[in-house]
Amino acid sequence: MNEQRAYSVEEAKRKLEGYCAYQDRCHKEVVTKLREMRMIPEAIDQIVVHLINENFLNEERFAQSYARGKFSIKKWGKRRIVNELKQRNISKYNITTALKEIDPEDYISTLDALAEKRISQITERNPIKRKKKLADYLLYRGWESHLVYEKLKELAP
Repeated sequence: MNEQRAYSVEEAKRKLEGYCAYQDRCHKEVVTKLREMRMIPEAIDQIVVHLINENFLNEERFAQSYARGKFSIKKWGKRRIVNELKQRNISKYNITTALKEIDPEDYISTLDALAEKRISQITERNPIKRKKKLADYLLYRGWESHLVYEKLKELAP
C-alpha cells in the first residue's frame, strides 16, 4: 500500500535534474530528496557530483536567488535570510555573496514601507504596547535591531 518504488541511478539523475531545473536547490535539499528516494550513500554522492558538473546544482546561485526572493517577496531582513541559509548549510562566503544581491537603498525603503504599513494595522492604543508590537513584528522578520529601534523612534517618539 505504502510501497516506494526503487530508482536506478540513471532514473534518479533524470528525476533530480528536473527537480533542480524547476527551482534552484541547495545540496541539503537534494540529498534529502535522494534519501527519500531510498538511494544508497554512494549513489547519492555520484548523483550530486553529476548535478554539480552539469550546473543543475550551484550553492552560490541558490543563495543569491534565495536572498533576492525572500527579501523582495516576503520582505525578510538580512538576519532572517542569514539564519535560514545557515540552516541549509550554506557557506559563509556564499551567504556574504547572497547579501550583496540586496540593494542598500531598497533595503531601507522596504523597512520604511513595512513599518508604516504595520503601524497602521496595530489597533493597540497604549503607545508602549504599540511600539513593542511593531518591534516584535520587525525583529521576527529578521530586521537588524539597530534599524528597528531607529524606526521606532522615528514613527512613535
